[in-house]
Amino acid sequence: MEYRALLKEHLFQLEEKLLKPEIRTSKDELINILSDSFFEFGSSGEVLYKDESIGEVSLSVVRMKMSDFEIHPLSEEIVLTTYRIYNELNKQHSLRSSIWKLIDGR
Repeated sequence: MEYRALLKEHLFQLEEKLLKPEIRTSKDELINILSDSFFEFGSSGEVLYKDESIGEVSLSVVRMKMSDFEIHPLSEEIVLTTYRIYNELNKQHSLRSSIWKLIDGR
């Protein structure tokens, strides 16, 4: 499998992992996956920061399915991911994106 396909699969698995309730509620798992400079714009409009939010509150438990996952390399170490999410609880679709950066081989 070519490098780009392997990278796409790896990032897809990380994004999918972040949707799982057992990961979203685990401080240790989130600390392991997310960069120290992580922040997220929540659907509530609130901005969550790794250094302030994790441990104080966990990310909300969700039932979502991801589709149309694509990667867009921005440099050799930075990739933009784009995808659609379907929220099974409120029956809504949304467009999402994340920036992933290779740091210390991870």
